[in-house]
Amino acid sequence: MSVTATATATAVRSGLAAGRIETRQSLSSVQDVLGMLFIPVVLLVVALLRRGSDIGGTGFSLGSTTLAGLLGLTLAFNGFQAVAFNLLMEREDGTLLRAKAAPNGMVAYLIGKIIHSAATTLITTALLLVPGVLLFDGVRLDSVGAWFTLAWVLVLGMLATMPIGAVLGSLLTSPRNIGIVMFPLLALFGVSGIFFPVTEAPEWLQWIAQVFPVYWLGLGMRSALLPDEFAAVEIGDSWRYVETFCALGAWAALGLLLAPVVLRRMARKESGSAVEERRKAAMQ
Repeated sequence: MSVTATATATAVRSGLAAGRIETRQSLSSVQDVLGMLFIPVVLLVVALLRRGSDIGGTGFSLGSTTLAGLLGLTLAFNGFQAVAFNLLMEREDGTLLRAKAAPNGMVAYLIGKIIHSAATTLITTALLLVPGVLLFDGVRLDSVGAWFTLAWVLVLGMLATMPIGAVLGSLLTSPRNIGIVMFPLLALFGVSGIFFPVTEAPEWLQWIAQVFPVYWLGLGMRSALLPDEFAAVEIGDSWRYVETFCALGAWAALGLLLAPVVLRRMARKESGSAVEERRKAAMQ
């Protein structure tokens, strides 16, 4: 095995180990556990408040639809914002500088972040999904096909958002600038059909929504959890499985190609003096 291949394999193993350690630390932290519980509880309350309504007289529960959309929203939020914010925090406290010192350290760092964020996302998803199946009549996971769809949407959804979150975090300089990412993301969530069928929006807005992974995450979750009859309110009266797979796969490929390059370029600018300057600025 070549030296390069050996270094890459070592970086992958280091990243997997770091991801497992971070996950254990999060599960042993009361603050982190409460944070994981808080978000699902709030989102479930939102969905429950809409349970008694239907969509445009169709008979489809607005609460069930909201729950499926909120699962997609959780994937997108954890992938984009949480990864970006964690990267910025670790850039400021010097963790990223230490990762830079190891051979292929940024690859290991990225893998560790994806593993940790994926574990957190899966826990949050389970905390939403299990009570959701029990509380909402329209939510079903009663077939192998539904579970299979849920599985690949979860995996591709995380791969489509987390590397992009790392890219966004690399482009910012401080956790205090996270609003630069948050406000466009909130606008994107609002127009992507998470809280209402995107077919109710103008056609030009539908095209914009379909460019980004948030729409496809919501559609994929609805296709896994809701009856086939609900597809009548979607674009093309279809769940569009192939298009969902291709769109999320394209974003995953783009993120996995870009993230290591952007992280390495950002890491080259890191130094002890730069970290110290950011600490002083934070204290002020």
